[in-house]
Amino acid sequence: MEIPFVKLQGNGNDFVLIDEIAGSVIPDDMKGEFAKLYCDRRFGIGADGILFISKPQDSSKADIRMRLFQPDASEAEMCGNGIRCLAKYAYDCDRIKHSARIETMAGILEVECGYNDSEEFSATIEMGKVIYDRKDIPATGSGDYEENIGGYTVNAANTGVPHAVIFIEDLEGLDICAEAPQIRHHRSFPKGTNVNFAKVTGKDEITIRTFERGVEGETYSCGTGSTASAAIAFKTGRTGNVVHVNTKGGPLTIKIEDGRAKMTGPATTVFSGSIRM
Repeated sequence: MEIPFVKLQGNGNDFVLIDEIAGSVIPDDMKGEFAKLYCDRRFGIGADGILFISKPQDSSKADIRMRLFQPDASEAEMCGNGIRCLAKYAYDCDRIKHSARIETMAGILEVECGYNDSEEFSATIEMGKVIYDRKDIPATGSGDYEENIGGYTVNAANTGVPHAVIFIEDLEGLDICAEAPQIRHHRSFPKGTNVNFAKVTGKDEITIRTFERGVEGETYSCGTGSTASAAIAFKTGRTGNVVHVNTKGGPLTIKIEDGRAKMTGPATTVFSGSIRM
């Protein structure tokens, strides 16, 4: 049995995509273990997650469906870089046009995508309402989230998945894998959280580093983390409502308007192949 796959990346956040439009390729009860095996960078293909593209549950509401399984075998509600990669694959295969609706566990998200004059692919994702209320992040307590954890002032928001955001001055000298776990596993986050350390680096510009839940390490970029960091930067008066976010893997632009966020960024196909099982 051979399973075709495509490897894609969005700002260095990389994914293996399995096409299930024609029907299930990996049984649902095996998807988590499949991700754990093939995300491994020494014994598998290597990726931050496995994307599955399939028909939507309701074709009147969405054009395609995205599911994402992570290296720890968990399923994530959404992924900003992942959805751009999925959109690129779907666009290149003529599954979608310039405008599309993609079904995720975090809801149906609208996408505008295509190539510019330089043949570079870009997608703008309607990320939906930024959620600050603790019960919907989810986090314990009520109202907006602000806590002191390990000497850091931590804010939080849900941009499809929960994100903690901490603004610091020494971003380059940060040992993120030593500092982030105390926040990622803090008791105030019943389902855990992703952790973003951010620094204001210019007018309406921030630079971030992200420790991702499920990956359990730093990734080159995180779309939902960039969105959450930009939203909190705007909410706390550090920037305007259009924020340029620098990640290790490249830039993203986040626009906050009427409490909702849009993310614009690239996606690239790396290679395709097949898994022989």
